[in-house]
Amino acid sequence: MFFGILTILSGWFNFSSTPHQVPLIPWHEASIFQLPTEGDEQVDIIFERYLQGLESRNIPLNQQGIWIQTHWATLADNRGKILAPAASITKVATTLGALDKWSINHRFLTNIYTTGSVNGGVLEGDLIIEAGGDAFFVWEDAIALANKIQELGIETVTGNLIIVGNWQMNFKENNRSSGDDLRRAFNSANWNYAVETQYQKMENAPPRPQLAIQGQNIFRDGVPPQANALYTHESKPLPEILRAMNLFSNNFIADNLAQQMGGGIELSAIASRLSNVPPEEIQLINGSGLGESNRMSPRAACRILIAIEQKIKPDNLTIADLFPVSGIDEGTIKDRNIPSGIPVKTGSLAVVSALSGAIDTQERETVYFAIMNYANGLDDLRNRQDQLLTDLSHHWQIKPILPTSTR
Repeated sequence: MFFGILTILSGWFNFSSTPHQVPLIPWHEASIFQLPTEGDEQVDIIFERYLQGLESRNIPLNQQGIWIQTHWATLADNRGKILAPAASITKVATTLGALDKWSINHRFLTNIYTTGSVNGGVLEGDLIIEAGGDAFFVWEDAIALANKIQELGIETVTGNLIIVGNWQMNFKENNRSSGDDLRRAFNSANWNYAVETQYQKMENAPPRPQLAIQGQNIFRDGVPPQANALYTHESKPLPEILRAMNLFSNNFIADNLAQQMGGGIELSAIASRLSNVPPEEIQLINGSGLGESNRMSPRAACRILIAIEQKIKPDNLTIADLFPVSGIDEGTIKDRNIPSGIPVKTGSLAVVSALSGAIDTQERETVYFAIMNYANGLDDLRNRQDQLLTDLSHHWQIKPILPTSTR
C-alpha cells in the first residue's frame, strides 16, 4: 500500500531524479491541493436565509430535504441523506438506468413483416407490426412508417393488421387504443383532428399516406412463422428520448423505460450501484415518480447526476443534452425564474415540490443541488427555490451548461 501511494505522489511531485521529467513544484502548489475542499461562508449565509424563509411560513424544516455539493465538498445539508418524496426527480434515476441498459446511440426497433404476396401494389395477406419498446412512437412516426411501406410497393392490404407484443403509441398504455391510432395514421382519409394537428407541425411535411387496410386489427404474442421481413423502423436516438422525457416530465416514457429495466425496485438497485449511494437512500416503485412512495435522498439525486455526467462524458455530451436548461427550454420550467444556463429536473405532487440540477461555476467547478420540499403552497415553494439559485448565481461566476446543439 505504501509503495502504491508513493508511486502516485511521485507522479504529482516528481520525486524521480530523471533529468527530462517535469520540473519540481512545491508540494503546496500542486493542483490536488488547490481544489476547494472546504465549505463556503457565503453559501452558509444564503442557505440559512432560505431556511429562515421556510420557517417564516411555518413550514417544518424536518420535512425539507436540501443538499448542495461539489465533487470535493458538501456546501449545504438539511436532511440531505434522508429519504424524501422525490416526485419526478425519480426520472433522474430512470435516465441513469437507461444509459446503463442501452448504448448512447441505441434506437428502439419496430419490425414490419408481411404474409402473402404483393401484386400491383396490393398485399394479398397480412401486414404485421412488431413492437420493439419504443416509448416515443407517436403520430409522426406512424405517418413516416406508412409512407415507407408505400414506397416499398404496398398501397392496399387485403388481410389484417397484426400487432405483435406490447404495442403502445401516443403515450397510451392500452394496446387496442394504440392499434386504432396506428391504423388511423396509416390512411389520411381516416385522420381526425389530433392527427391533422400533429401533421401540420411536422417540418418538411411528408406526403399524406393512403395505406388502406381492409381487414381487422389482430393482437398476438409472436410473429407468424410464415412472415417475411419487410422493414425496420428506428426510434429517435436514446438521448433525444430521455431529453423529451425530462423536458416535459413525461410519465409514460419514464414508466415504460423503467419497466424494460425490471421495474422500480430494480431501478433503485441500479441507481444505487452506479451512483455509489447506499440502497437506503433510493427506494422507488416506478420510473416516473408518480406517488409519494417514490423516495430518495437529496444527496442521492446529486450523486445520480454526477454518475450521469460520467456516463456521457466519453460521448462529449453533458447533462444539458438530457435535461431542460433554464433560459433555453420551456416544458416544465417555462414559468420558472431560474438563472439562465442551468440544467434542472423538476418534480411536483400535491404537497411535493422538488428541484435538482447542476451549476457550472468559475470558483467551485460544478455545483450539484437537490431541493425536496414537502408542504402546501407549491407556487411559493418554487419561487423560494428559484430565489435560492438566484442568490447562489450572484455569489459565483456562472458558466452556462448548454446542449451540444446550441454550442
